[in-house]
Amino acid sequence: MNYWLIKSEPFKYSWDQFVNDKETFWDGVRNYQARNNLRAMKKGDLAFWYHSNEGMEIVGIAKVTKESYQDPTTDDTAWLVVNFKPVKKLKKPVSLATVKADIRLEKMALVKAQRLSVQPVTPEEWAIIMELAETK
Repeated sequence: MNYWLIKSEPFKYSWDQFVNDKETFWDGVRNYQARNNLRAMKKGDLAFWYHSNEGMEIVGIAKVTKESYQDPTTDDTAWLVVNFKPVKKLKKPVSLATVKADIRLEKMALVKAQRLSVQPVTPEEWAIIMELAETK
């Protein structure tokens, strides 16, 4: 299993809306590196749900339910989507400031490539975030 982090602006699509919808496809990715990360996702992979711009914190965990396919919001075949369903809300959200303050996470993509909307998370980083979130 691989781990990921996906970003959403809460005023556009929040964790609460995601939970309400029960499943969604991740569309609108228009960055090649982020697209390649979507392409690499496998069914069953887990992803942290990060509220960007507003809140700037990891708030939940989503699971890949369908691997990459053509983005239905565009005719351009270069762009893909992946389906996700919510797994659980974190007991304690983990802010960007908390991530940046933890020396163990200094190489995390959230710190190094802050603008990337879909990014990999190592198993070690995943475990540290779960510890900070006080979530099992």
